[in-house]
Amino acid sequence: MNKNRPVNLDISTIKLPATALVSILHRISGVVLFAVMALLLWMLGTSLESEQGFASVAEIFSSVPAKMILWASLAALAYHLVAGVRHLLMDIGIGESLEGGLRGAVLVLILSVILILAVGVWLW
Repeated sequence: MNKNRPVNLDISTIKLPATALVSILHRISGVVLFAVMALLLWMLGTSLESEQGFASVAEIFSSVPAKMILWASLAALAYHLVAGVRHLLMDIGIGESLEGGLRGAVLVLILSVILILAVGVWLW
């Protein structure tokens, strides 16, 4: 082992490739989805109980902070879905090469941005 090799421990200076960024964001979006699952299930359960429950959920989610939380949740869902489809395609042999993986990662980022913006427009 070469002990004279350079060692860079400053993570902020490391340039990650698109494939690494997509992988890290996929994991983060999964954690976010797990964290907001209780909120989304409460929202669904309360809104289905009665008209008053639906009205209370609608009133809560008419505020800007609640819409931001809902938008972040739906953004995580959209990103996780697109990145998950990429993983499924790679499982069946599509985009396994280095070039295909990079193209797929860039496509995931582009499609996710489009979907996240569309969800934002839909919410507001």
